[in-house]
Amino acid sequence: MTIVAGQLLLLVVIQEQDLDATTKALNDLNIRITFLASSGGFLGRRNSTLLIGIPEARQNEVMSVLRETCKERTEYMTLPLEGTPMPMPAPVPVSVGGAKVFALPVERVEEI
Repeated sequence: MTIVAGQLLLLVVIQEQDLDATTKALNDLNIRITFLASSGGFLGRRNSTLLIGIPEARQNEVMSVLRETCKERTEYMTLPLEGTPMPMPAPVPVSVGGAKVFALPVERVEEI
């Protein structure tokens, strides 16, 4: 058992389109990551959840990479118009992308 102080586990949910650029930028900074394929949210689109264990002192560095590589974009979703005799789909702009970051303090790390 290894006791650690000042460590964080970042859970980062990003769009699949941003995965390659993000993982490359983090690897260039020698930050190890594990990623899980995931989906969800309102559009049910594919995304990735990154697990990043870092010292608290490197949090700003990681956040800077995420701001640069995980851009918000507008996509269009079609919804049927209500109250029309023939349901015609109407494109509706929806903001997607960016990153959702959850920072969790790490109390203990065990390597088995």
